[in-house]
Amino acid sequence: MSDLFDSAPRQTKQPLAAVLRPQTLDDVFGQPDIVKPGSVLRRRIAAGRLGSLILYGPPGIGKTSIARAVGNMLGKEFRPLHATRAGVKDLRELADEARIRPLLIFVDEVHRFSATQCDDLLSICEEGTADFIGATTGNPYHVLPPALISRSHILKLEPLTIEDMERVLLRGLAHLKEEGIEVVLEPAQMRLLAGRSGGDARRALTTLESLAVGHDQARVVITGEMIEEVYASAPVNHDRSGDMHYDVVSAMIKAARGSDPDATLYWLARLIHAGEDPRYIARRLMIHASEDVGLADNTALQTAVAALHAVEKIGYPEAQIILAHAALHIALAPKSNSACRGIGLAMKMVTSEAPKPVPLHLRDSHYAGAAKLGHVGYRYPHNDPRGWVEQNYAAGLARGSLYQSDGRGVTFEARAAEYWERVTGLPTVQRTPSSTSE
Repeated sequence: MSDLFDSAPRQTKQPLAAVLRPQTLDDVFGQPDIVKPGSVLRRRIAAGRLGSLILYGPPGIGKTSIARAVGNMLGKEFRPLHATRAGVKDLRELADEARIRPLLIFVDEVHRFSATQCDDLLSICEEGTADFIGATTGNPYHVLPPALISRSHILKLEPLTIEDMERVLLRGLAHLKEEGIEVVLEPAQMRLLAGRSGGDARRALTTLESLAVGHDQARVVITGEMIEEVYASAPVNHDRSGDMHYDVVSAMIKAARGSDPDATLYWLARLIHAGEDPRYIARRLMIHASEDVGLADNTALQTAVAALHAVEKIGYPEAQIILAHAALHIALAPKSNSACRGIGLAMKMVTSEAPKPVPLHLRDSHYAGAAKLGHVGYRYPHNDPRGWVEQNYAAGLARGSLYQSDGRGVTFEARAAEYWERVTGLPTVQRTPSSTSE
């Protein structure tokens, strides 16, 4: 909503990131699937029927810029709201204004809207009173009401590539030169700024501006010391409660599962650099030592458990070595998920089928009268020279219905399978390959 202060002359210069905000989708760097000719967004703009749109992605990748560019291309007045400051009254006033003139309502951090605010927003969307764009850093399917999701088209934005970031910085350098500030930035330094900005164009331009302004001379030569200084207290682009957190953790685990030690270390370093609790990382490694390595190498779980105990006593930076030790053990170990798969099948059977009765010969017989109840017939394996006797341990449970070996090569599981085949004369049930995934 505009007020007296919006119409007052600006007393300070706009930040570089604000000055270079794209005016149309043609000016947007990155997001090729969203801004390319023929995309859903382009077609909606061309038809003049934007409707309700949700832009979803991490900070600084252009959600607000795209929304403003869409408003310019539609020829509609752009009305920005922030979910933490706007109330129901603001929404209703905008709805009234939209009945007089065409508006594009933009709500930043729309996931912070209350239920009442969402109801008013929904009425605007349903009636087509105004076009609406909401921006959120959280996964819309997790943080937004289902009713709003069902009425909106959701577009996921990705962090900008290094090449896109370099193009953003070149545009920033050109604008600074127009203002009388010539910045000398070596290609390696440009690459460093682009990389350390984490796909966040706003951060890249803000960093460039911090390096360029405030000098006595018009020509500023950027040095390594200046870059280190500007990054000394720079925040890490990692939301420990949002998608970035879960995506990086997922990438580390899947890299270890895929036996790629380099990728495992990279994603682990990302978590450490972001300040992730080392105990959390160690707990995840413990889970996957059993889930992905399991019976192929039983010592992987021991390493992961030891890592948790160690990082509870040793903090960063040394804890990173311990976490790397455990993560690399999991990455380099042979793999088996027979334990994870087996207990999953067993839990499904227990919860979906009638309980199987305990066979009489397996029931407790350590009390007077047990024999009269028929609790007899158990054969003690240790009394057999082989350490094994053939008897029924669960009625109607087919061999291999729950546990299927992933034994490969010389792993513990493979050696165990060979041993029991010799003892029992029964073939080991091997896992049947399938296309199922996590």
